[in-house]
Amino acid sequence: MAITRENTMQGALRRVQVGNALSAFGSGFTLPYMFVYVEHVRGLGSLTAWLVFTLFAAAALVVLPLGGRGIDRFGPRPVLVAGAVLTALGAASFGLATTHWTILLAAFLFGAGVTTCQPALATMVVRCSTRTTRAHAFALQFTLVNLGMGIGAMIGGQIVDVSRPGSLTLLFSIEAVMFLVLAAVTGSVRLPAVSVVAEESPAAAERGRSDFRTLLGDHAMVKLSVLAGLIFFACYGQFESGVAAYATSTVGISPSALGLGLGVNTFAIVLLQMVVVRITSRRRRTTAIAATGVVWLAAWIFAAVAGLFHGGSFAAIGSMMMTYALFGVGEALLAPTLGPIVADLAPARLLGTYNAAFALVKQVAIALGPALGVLLVGAGLSTVYLAALALCCVAITVAAWRLRRVLPAVADNAVPARSTVVAGSQHTVELATAA
Repeated sequence: MAITRENTMQGALRRVQVGNALSAFGSGFTLPYMFVYVEHVRGLGSLTAWLVFTLFAAAALVVLPLGGRGIDRFGPRPVLVAGAVLTALGAASFGLATTHWTILLAAFLFGAGVTTCQPALATMVVRCSTRTTRAHAFALQFTLVNLGMGIGAMIGGQIVDVSRPGSLTLLFSIEAVMFLVLAAVTGSVRLPAVSVVAEESPAAAERGRSDFRTLLGDHAMVKLSVLAGLIFFACYGQFESGVAAYATSTVGISPSALGLGLGVNTFAIVLLQMVVVRITSRRRRTTAIAATGVVWLAAWIFAAVAGLFHGGSFAAIGSMMMTYALFGVGEALLAPTLGPIVADLAPARLLGTYNAAFALVKQVAIALGPALGVLLVGAGLSTVYLAALALCCVAITVAAWRLRRVLPAVADNAVPARSTVVAGSQHTVELATAA
C-alpha cells in the first residue's frame, strides 16, 4: 500500500511539473518582449507599458486573497484550472489589443490568472511530496520552469519582428495555448489528500480566528514574508528592468550581450540546481538564504566593476556575465528553501492561504523593483542604485539570521525529516488518494 501511495504521489508530481514547464515555455515566448510590444509595436508609449506591469501587481492584490481561500476550501486543482484558463484569455487578448484600455484589461486578466496559478501550483507540489522529498520537488520544478522559459525565449526570438505586429500576436497565441495545456495536464491529476492525525499548532487550533488573523499572528511567517519581499525586490524585481537598464545605458553592452547574460543565468540554474539541493539538504534553510545575500552582494560588485570599463570590452562583458551567473547561483539556493519553509509553517487547513500570501509578497516586490531601477539608472544615479541593492543584499543575510530565532526547527531543516507529508510546522499527516 505504501508503494502504491508513493507511486500516486510521484505520478501526480510529474504531471504538475510537466504542465508547469510547458506553461513556462509559453511565457518565454512573450515575457522578454512585453514592454517592447506595448510601447513600440502597439505605439502606446512607455507610461502604458509601465501601467501594464503595475496592473500585474494590482491583479495579485485582488485575486490572491480569494485564491488562497478557494484552495483551502475546494482544493488546488480547480483553482489552478481556473487560473490557467484566465491566463490564456489574458494572453490571447494581449495579442489582439490595440488601444490603451483593451491592453490594460488584458494585463489585468493575465496578471490575475498567473497569480492565481502560483499558489495553486505550490500547494499541489506540497501535496505530492513528503518532507524528505519536498526540497527536491520545488528545486526540480524551478529548474524545469527556467529551462522551459529559456527555450521559449530562444524560439520566440527567432519569430518576433517588431515591424510585424502579427508576429507578436502569434507569440501571445502560443502562450495562451500552453496555459490551456497546463489546465488539461493538471486538471485530472489525482492528488494525495492530507488528514491531520497529530497535535496541531496553537495557531491552527484557533479555528475561531479568520484565516488572515491566523497568518498575521504567525510571527515566523510574517518575518519570512518581509525577508521574501527583500529577496524578490533585490533580484527578481531588477532582473529584466534595472539590471538591463544599467547594463545597456551605463555599462554600454549590446542587447545581444544582454541576451547572452540571460542564457548564462539559465545555464547556471540548470547546471547547479540538483547539486545545490544535495548540499542544502544537510544544512539549515536559513543558512542557504543568508548565503544567497552574500552571493548576490558579489553579483552587484561585479556589476559595479563592469561600469569601470568600456561597454565593448571583454572585462565589461565578462563582469556582467558574472553578475547574471551569480544571480543564478542565488536563485538555485532559494529554490529548495523558501517553498518548503512556507509549507512547514502552514497549518494544514490554511496551506492555500499561506501560499497565496507568499505569492502576493512576491508579486508586489517584483512590481516595485523596476520602479527603483528605472528611476535611478534613468536619472544617471547608477552608483546610488548599486549601493541601494548592495544594502538590500546585506539586509537579506541579516534578516535570514534573525528569522532563525523564530523559525521552528522542522521548518529550518534542523531536525531529521520523516517520510510523511507535512503541512504545518507540527503536523504529521497520512496519505489517502483523493478523487
